[in-house]
Amino acid sequence: MTAPRTTTPLPTATPLRTATLPSLSGSLPVPGYDRAQVRAGIVHLGVGAFHRSHQAMYVDRLLEQGRARDWGICGVGVLPSDRRMAEVMAAQDCLYTLVAKHADGTLEARVVGSVVEYLLAPDDPEAVVEKMAAETTRIVSLTVTEGGYALDPVTGEFNPTDPGVAGDLEHGGTPTTWFGLLAAALVRRRERGLAPFTVVSCDNVQHNGGVARRSFAAFAALRDPELGAWVGREVPFPNSMVDRITPATTDDDRAEVARRFGVDDGWPVVCEPFDQWVLEDRFPLGRPPLEDAGVQVVDDVDPYERMKLRLLNAGHQALAYLGRLAGHRLVHDAAQDPLFRAFLLGYMEEEATPTLLPVPGIDLDAYRHELIARFSNPAVRDTLARLAFDGSERLTKWLLPVVRDNLAAGGEVRRSAAIVAGWARYSEGVDEQGDPIEIADRRRDPLTERARRQREEPLVFLADRDLFGDLVEDERFTGHYLEALTSLHERGARATLEALAGRGPVPATAPGGTGT
Repeated sequence: MTAPRTTTPLPTATPLRTATLPSLSGSLPVPGYDRAQVRAGIVHLGVGAFHRSHQAMYVDRLLEQGRARDWGICGVGVLPSDRRMAEVMAAQDCLYTLVAKHADGTLEARVVGSVVEYLLAPDDPEAVVEKMAAETTRIVSLTVTEGGYALDPVTGEFNPTDPGVAGDLEHGGTPTTWFGLLAAALVRRRERGLAPFTVVSCDNVQHNGGVARRSFAAFAALRDPELGAWVGREVPFPNSMVDRITPATTDDDRAEVARRFGVDDGWPVVCEPFDQWVLEDRFPLGRPPLEDAGVQVVDDVDPYERMKLRLLNAGHQALAYLGRLAGHRLVHDAAQDPLFRAFLLGYMEEEATPTLLPVPGIDLDAYRHELIARFSNPAVRDTLARLAFDGSERLTKWLLPVVRDNLAAGGEVRRSAAIVAGWARYSEGVDEQGDPIEIADRRRDPLTERARRQREEPLVFLADRDLFGDLVEDERFTGHYLEALTSLHERGARATLEALAGRGPVPATAPGGTGT
């Protein structure tokens, strides 16, 4: 998470804080509720752009309705790199500007006030633990990234050798990870006779509640077997599916907020107009009436999250690597390219959709075309580099389940194999024009080392069992993979996709709506 650089504000821009809200209300909507009367009932670990465009926005909607006054948010920065966010939140009384960018250039902005406190754990872990241990806290939510659960990408088992985890498992150590902070808070609540809070993962991980429960219960059991057993029995971890494309904030975004709305905001948030949150209804201590803010509260999230992860998130992976190799830099440029539109829809229709469960209330054909329209929104200006970040965590969790399900069922895997080959070619760190590619991945060095050997050893990248398990042994998959990788090396990404698309260009206007 990178903050926009601090630049001199435009002369007409008013610094954003509680005292200036009345003067800003003529330029954009600001909180109409008294924030001094809002009590934090939710503690959120990992406050970044997505949390502020999504969960905090839903709570703000409720507060604007005059409801949920006991469900404000206390944000927590867990990492030392969160210090810049802490500084901005302190300067702005935790207020920020949320700007939804429509494809026609319209900007829909408002000041969000649902975050009423912010704590930086590296500075005061005790304050964070005590906040979560307080009786008023009934929900602790997380956006700790896909790789933040310390699980082996192939086996799914908890990894206690993770440096942060290992440090927090040492007796008497000050907690530095969300695992340690959460464990300390739950121990304190149990000692006080308080029921445990509900833990809500808001990360793009299938069965994210189950993943959070499995990883945290394993940590707790290593810390104290009795605590681990208690967590397994008593702490609720509902699953959720979250969706809103939220690119990183840039200096241009900050300047635009100042110019268009007269707000000097140190860290505004930009996003697409679309938003979705599907949430399993398991909250023993209660919850805000989120369904009245547009959240789908359901008994079973699985069909929705499988749909989103395998269509949207895996579709992003299809654009990220092959799009960059073909010369694109922005998501909307790749998505508007007829060749990529055809390839992406082919993947969605022929490979991802057959692996889905029935999704109540969703027209999958309309959903697929809506995704293409959302990806094509030029106002959002999302980057392929952001989508390519941490592929060793993302691609393995979003695309490989599609591959394995199709291999088991005798389904189609040609396009999926090409996406994996695109990642392998991208990981060489040099594009088709000879320009360097910056690989942003926690496994960058081993990825690049294997990728740069693959012209002589074509299956060496796929032979990384930590990532791919035994996939290298499946001849049906490796046949398509080698064909795509050879084509990428010899003919390039566009020619490879032309051979794979198998259909004419996709119409520029998708049927059934605008995708917003």
